[in-house]
Amino acid sequence: MRTPLIAGNWKMNGDQDMATALCHEITADAQTLSNVEVLLCPPFTLLLVVESALEGSRCQLGAQDMDINANGAFTGQISAAMLKDCGCKYVILGHSERRAIYGESDLLVAEKIKIAVAGGLTAILCVGESREERESGITEQVIERQIQVVIDIVGIQSFNNLVIAYEPVWAIGTGLTATPDQAQQVHNSIRQQLASLDASIADTCRILYGGSMKPDNARELLEKPDIDGGLIGGAALNAQDFLKICQATCPTA
Repeated sequence: MRTPLIAGNWKMNGDQDMATALCHEITADAQTLSNVEVLLCPPFTLLLVVESALEGSRCQLGAQDMDINANGAFTGQISAAMLKDCGCKYVILGHSERRAIYGESDLLVAEKIKIAVAGGLTAILCVGESREERESGITEQVIERQIQVVIDIVGIQSFNNLVIAYEPVWAIGTGLTATPDQAQQVHNSIRQQLASLDASIADTCRILYGGSMKPDNARELLEKPDIDGGLIGGAALNAQDFLKICQATCPTA
């Protein structure tokens, strides 16, 4: 049985006062949610503030990215060890914004995954297709390629320590959302790719939906058999919206 994971990606938003207030509001109600893992991923500057605010709660801490190098003359970068030192358990890698805006390749993302796994972090591997790729009918081929590069670098067994997030790029910040059936089709395709190499890993690996999940569509998406949670952007900055998505993982909530 896969425990649902709801991960809030704050992106480049927030200050110390906002972070503390938001965390306290989320943790107060998250304590009552027993069937979901809650993860908050603030900017680097707020990691220690959020770690302190989450102390004693059920919520986990994660980062939005990390560098491929362990240490050295890499101005402005953050290593896996530094994230661990801040209390991070998770790190988001290969987010569509990192790929599109900063030119991160499939290979670079895979190398980051390797470093994260070796450093004891649980990586959230983001994959997804652009609008042009979806309209060309190559969604599954694009995602299979993105995942295969990671498999080639770290091996299928490393997926015991990975989470996958499917991000239809055309649905991020556009107001568009994949239908539950569209999302389920891609999630199932990802699971089948893993199953072709290891059925047990395919059965246990959590696959999140990361394309504008909101309170009004969360339950319908999360009811699909291969959707194991959400990577939440805008709604993660509003405690009540984020908590409603967390509650949607519980059939009786």
